[in-house]
Amino acid sequence: MSSTEIKFGTNPATRTVASTQSEMTEIVLPNDTNVLGNLLGGRLMHFIDMTGAMAAYRHSRTYIVTASMDHIDFIRPVHLGALITLKSSVNRAFTSSMEVGVKAWAEDPQTGEQLHVASAYLVFVAIDKEGHPQKVPQLLPETPNELRRYADALLRREHREAEAARRKQERGTHTAGGAAEASEPQLN
Repeated sequence: MSSTEIKFGTNPATRTVASTQSEMTEIVLPNDTNVLGNLLGGRLMHFIDMTGAMAAYRHSRTYIVTASMDHIDFIRPVHLGALITLKSSVNRAFTSSMEVGVKAWAEDPQTGEQLHVASAYLVFVAIDKEGHPQKVPQLLPETPNELRRYADALLRREHREAEAARRKQERGTHTAGGAAEASEPQLN
């Protein structure tokens, strides 16, 4: 089998968004915070990746790897001692990849007040033990919000593909001018 072939497993043809939903809650401890007592952005990204991976795994029922974190919004800080709850679900499934949306809420353990603190979109790819892509079931959106997220996921994928093509073309332009230019970061 070539490395670009996608194997078909024993997955059902479709799964619902509800069947992919995942939730994780953590308490923000001193080791998770910066010098201001706020949750480190990298630690929050780790929580987002883990929660997103759970949804992708529930959908694909095979090994998955994170391909990209397309977008993340840090909306407000999360303070030491807060409970942080992350919820994820698959927004859309393609051939071997899945877009997952993750939202995070911080809860004040004293008052119970909950605030939306972050949102992110990630792309996961289903693979087998050898790292070959695996076909995933299609996703069946059922509610108006699920249908909206399903449609929006296709737009984000088209944007990712256009951006990848632009970067590839840009690399080709830079390499034509010399290898040194291609390896230097372009800061605008």
